Parts: sequence; C-alpha cells; structure tokens
Amino acid sequence: MNGVYNFTSGNFYIALYTNSATLNQTTQSYTNAGETSGGSYAAGGQLLVVNQLPTTGSSGDTAYVSFANAVWTGSISARGALIYLNNGTTNPAVCVLDFGSAKTSNATFTVQFPAATNTAAIIRIS
Repeated sequence: MNGVYNFTSGNFYIALYTNSATLNQTTQSYTNAGETSGGSYAAGGQLLVVNQLPTTGSSGDTAYVSFANAVWTGSISARGALIYLNNGTTNPAVCVLDFGSAKTSNATFTVQFPAATNTAAIIRIS
C-alpha cells in the first residue's frame, strides 16, 4: 500500500462529477471536466482524512484503507467521484466511484465510506 500511493502521508482528495464527466478504468488523473459545482463544493474537491491506516485484514492477506466521510453543504448534484493524490503536478487517480445515478441534495451532500475492514473498506488489495 505504500508503493505508489503513500496513504500514511499523502494528500488524498475526493472530487465530485456530473453526468457529463467521463470517469472509468482509463481515468489517469484529476480533471475538472464535468466536475460538479454548487453549495460549499470547490473545484478540486475536498481533502480526505484517512481514518484507517493501511493494515492487514483478519485473514492476513488483504491490505485496506478507509476514509472519514466527505461532507458538503448546499445544493449539490453528482453522479460519481474521483479519489486522487493531490501531489501538485500530475494528481494521479486512485479510484473512481460510480453512484449509479445522479444524487442531489439541497442541504448536506455526504459521501459515506464503508467500514474500515478487510472485507468492506473502499480500497482493498489482496
């Protein structure tokens, strides 16, 4: 887990995107194309807080990392998100999140991350 992306010291961000964005397995880095706007959301997204440092799961063969929930206020709509390493230059993609459909909130928009376990964490490598 500390090979390319150092989850113990890197600045990982989550950016939200509308239906017009093209995010998929070929997404290599952060882009503002199709990024959402509104409410308290700012271009580039929000710094994520790692709430579970890379560790091995109970079976001893899965490394995983999880983040605290990301929250914005105001009227926001997003179809998906990108977690990326904000390194100030290339900003490489870590993972793409697909919400399944556009999600809209007029009060609080929350990306709720799953539990930090070897079977549920958002990023798992075995």
